[in-house]
Amino acid sequence: MPDEHRLEEKFLSQEVEKRISDKLDEVEQIEIDIQTDLLKIVQGQADGVSVAGQGLVIQQDIRVQEIKLQTDSIAINPLSALFGQIELNEPVNAIARIILTEVDINRALTSDFICSQMQNLELDVDGEIVSFEPQEIQVLLPGDGKIECRGKVLLKEIGNTRPFAYSAIARLQTHSKPAMLESFNCTEGGGISIELVTALMQKAKELMNTPFFKWEDIAFSIKDIKVEIGSLILTIETQVRQIPSSLTELSL
Repeated sequence: MPDEHRLEEKFLSQEVEKRISDKLDEVEQIEIDIQTDLLKIVQGQADGVSVAGQGLVIQQDIRVQEIKLQTDSIAINPLSALFGQIELNEPVNAIARIILTEVDINRALTSDFICSQMQNLELDVDGEIVSFEPQEIQVLLPGDGKIECRGKVLLKEIGNTRPFAYSAIARLQTHSKPAMLESFNCTEGGGISIELVTALMQKAKELMNTPFFKWEDIAFSIKDIKVEIGSLILTIETQVRQIPSSLTELSL
């Protein structure tokens, strides 16, 4: 009986692997293991799904060097599952370990998808609204828990819009030390006020203390971030209610 179960799991897993590989722009390697059997499929159940992939590219400019993901038990549409497609009947929890290279991150920052998510950032500075419109962003990963950002923005204050360029180095939070901004330099644009810097720091603090983020039908929280030379390693917990509509063409 266990061998029969493994045949069913293997068949369904291979079908899903094939469908995902066909939809991704690029894929070096992907392995999917759906832990289930025929009876559970008919009942719309699976004990879990694990994914291991390398060199995955979606939407042309968003690349993941490596991903390992494991879900808990899931409730699925049994008819769709029999044809290698997974539709969720109930929310599913998952934990993922994702590795992004410095090159991957900077490539993604120029993508249409990421740019659409990074529109004007508005800050309340002593009762006045100041906004930033990103123009260029470059991320450097020197290791030792540090992230360096260099960029250009349009700084929009009341009655005045001007270009502004900066470089900043931040040290990520660890179990023993809080996140620290090691340096912030204005490289073009004549500098910014202390009040604006304070508002920026407060906004960054709010983002770091946010318990979870939401994107369409996915809620996720970043549990750990590690920086190695040239790579960013994320541990993320997610709850997926359904495959996002914006990724329909990449769905299983």
